[in-house]
Amino acid sequence: MRAKFLAALICFSVALLPAASSPKSYLLVLEKAQNNLVLVDPASLQVVARFPVGKDPHEVVASEDGKVAYISNYERGTGTTISRVDLVEKKALPPIDLGPLTAPHGLAFAGGKLYFTAEGARAVCRWDPATEKVDRVMGTGKLRTHMVIVSKDLKTVFTSDDGSATVSFIDQPAVPIAAGGGAGGGRGGAPSFWNIDTVTVSPRSEGFALAPDGKELWLANAQLGTISIIDVKTRKILETIPSNKAVNRIKFTPDGKYALVPDMQGQELLVIDAATRKEYKRIALPGNSEGVVIAPDGLRAYTTLNSRDGVSVIDLKTMTFVTEVKTGKGPDGLAWAGQ
Repeated sequence: MRAKFLAALICFSVALLPAASSPKSYLLVLEKAQNNLVLVDPASLQVVARFPVGKDPHEVVASEDGKVAYISNYERGTGTTISRVDLVEKKALPPIDLGPLTAPHGLAFAGGKLYFTAEGARAVCRWDPATEKVDRVMGTGKLRTHMVIVSKDLKTVFTSDDGSATVSFIDQPAVPIAAGGGAGGGRGGAPSFWNIDTVTVSPRSEGFALAPDGKELWLANAQLGTISIIDVKTRKILETIPSNKAVNRIKFTPDGKYALVPDMQGQELLVIDAATRKEYKRIALPGNSEGVVIAPDGLRAYTTLNSRDGVSVIDLKTMTFVTEVKTGKGPDGLAWAGQ
């Protein structure tokens, strides 16, 4: 009886402990003009925490377990750090020193590692949280290697190189080469080579999104106000569709049915039917927007309201604007942490 009582008491005590290992879901918002990261509770739509980060923060991403946020400190092209914030303990962590890999911008977290573009080095790089070291630097040779996406199978890294008007497809070797085993051999058996294909696109093509099935890459052409659809297998442009908007970012709904495209100069969110390539709807917003993120359950989308220092909340069932969350000045990068 005594053993059973102690076991029950332990279980009860554990149940009362704070769930530090199970982080909540947060909407992450960068206050670009104030060099802050803001945590918004998506249930209450209240700002629950604010953390100072590096200068001129541009993009933010969360680790796959939702425990750590990473922020690229662009510093107008001179930055050398990526800030980190512990989302469970709600505290800033020491920044990642990138050394010569200057001007970090685009971020992606995949396979337990952080990928980032380094415009100053004309490269996309990978940082390992386990060793706290950069374990791969993949040169593109392109001007302003700006944004980055990693395929679900981790075999391909995509970058938009808006200074060179290209998109790079970087194929990572699937099987490591033995150390000293030829021209591609690296230390410890790690591969030190990769294959790069490039697709020529329009100038100032920055934001892009990979369809959930991985078959198409949609690219927002800000200068021309169009969206190019690239076949991932053939690496050719299938179609370019007009938007008549100042498009700079794009996101797919989790089911791949719609693509959401904010307008930097107007006050609408363009919704495109991915199958027909046709405009489905224009959602009226209270201000211009650029950053966009969609909750993993596909029920809500969020866009920055740059001119109003806030974030819009969009109901994706009704495709309507719901409300506005006020943040600090210059909201820009958005991301989701948790499930």
